[in-house]
Amino acid sequence: MQLAQTEPTLSWRATWRAQAHARPYATLGLAFALTTVVLMLAASLWRVAAGETDAAVRLGLAGGMAGFAATALGALPALFLRGLSARTEDTMLGLAAGMMLAASSFSLILPGLEAGEALTGSAWLGALAVVAGLALGVLLMLGLDDFTPHEHEHGGPCGAGCGRVSRVWLFVFAIALHNLPEGMAIGVAFSQGDWSVGLPLTTAIALQDIPEGLAVAMALKAAGLTPGRAVGVAALSGLMEPVGALLGIGLTSGLALAYPIGLGLAAGAMIFVVSHEVIPETHRNGHQTPATVGLMAGFAVMMVLDTALG
Repeated sequence: MQLAQTEPTLSWRATWRAQAHARPYATLGLAFALTTVVLMLAASLWRVAAGETDAAVRLGLAGGMAGFAATALGALPALFLRGLSARTEDTMLGLAAGMMLAASSFSLILPGLEAGEALTGSAWLGALAVVAGLALGVLLMLGLDDFTPHEHEHGGPCGAGCGRVSRVWLFVFAIALHNLPEGMAIGVAFSQGDWSVGLPLTTAIALQDIPEGLAVAMALKAAGLTPGRAVGVAALSGLMEPVGALLGIGLTSGLALAYPIGLGLAAGAMIFVVSHEVIPETHRNGHQTPATVGLMAGFAVMMVLDTALG
């Protein structure tokens, strides 16, 4: 009995050690991710516990809950739909990808550049602050992607220890990896209580969460869950967005320069998810053209929203 209990533990550790030696940058990303997440969440919870329910905390949590509600709303049709065609699913995901890319550009990077220049008095230094945030966001997602076991519908299982986790949980972890940076982006965007930055971004993320929630629920049904459970798990996955919003608020609750860096970090994490996961998913079935048209439509919708609401 002792051997049976010890061997899986050793094998799991061996897997992680091999992964760490093979990809040291991912180890750095994971170390950064864990440290940053703990510090950001502690800072946010401290503000809430101390009664500092200022505009930033209220708006950030409201934005995160809007993302959760949109995800749940999008998942509901899976109760009745038997399935989605691959073409329709790829087009929907392309639409979501376009909105995420536009949100990263117009609602995160551009305000970050403006804030960085205002704080440093130099356009170059302001840009470097945002670039530093982009790099941190990429490191964060590299670490989470390499060390978190997860699976995408057409990409197969990946991440350390993925062979020891059920397929349903692999999907759940994949959803969490998608929703966390979106929630962080909402929290960072509202961290200064600025509606002109936070409202367009939150609107875009909530809109793209609707088709994303449906796609996730259908994928969970395909993985073997009943329709009710698939919808429930897909809806609950949206709770990662208010959690991410708290992290984003905590990220920018320290030094003033943390705001443009935080905007860059959220943008880097979202762009990483789009390029590394969403776009490849939409191109695996030979539907590159409708997926690209969907991406361009999503980008255009977000651009209009940013102009109208910003």
